[in-house]
Amino acid sequence: MRLSLASRTPASRTTVIVSSHWPCSVGRGTPRPDSDIDLLLVVDDLPDGRIARVEEFAEIERSIADVFVTVRQRGITTTLSPVLKTRAEIAHGSPLLLDLGDDARMLVDRDGFLAGALAALRARLDALGARRIWRGNAWYWDLKPDYRPGDVIEL
Repeated sequence: MRLSLASRTPASRTTVIVSSHWPCSVGRGTPRPDSDIDLLLVVDDLPDGRIARVEEFAEIERSIADVFVTVRQRGITTTLSPVLKTRAEIAHGSPLLLDLGDDARMLVDRDGFLAGALAALRARLDALGARRIWRGNAWYWDLKPDYRPGDVIEL
């Protein structure tokens, strides 16, 4: 069953839809029946505040409620975990962008905005020698392996 959020969000406002943008088994291809689906939506003209944004997303969730009923009947108890950001917020930077290049599945990137932001971040990470270090099922980022006290790390 394929779920199309792109067709359920206002095209004039939604620039990017990314699935599974942080420690998420769905994005890495190792989901469990109870895995949530992390979503990053880059939307123009968002209200201020996380709660107001989640309330706006609730309309989309209501429109796809029938999909979740169907998958629950098949033993899949997934939920959506949305993060809504504006272009300005993405351009300003966020720690959640670090893992997007490796773990995300880009569903929609209407004008290449997020792809460009991620390419610029990847170039900066490469210049710093940054690397993601895995410890079991978790990881951390060593942003500057040759860090010395007083160094400033800018992404």
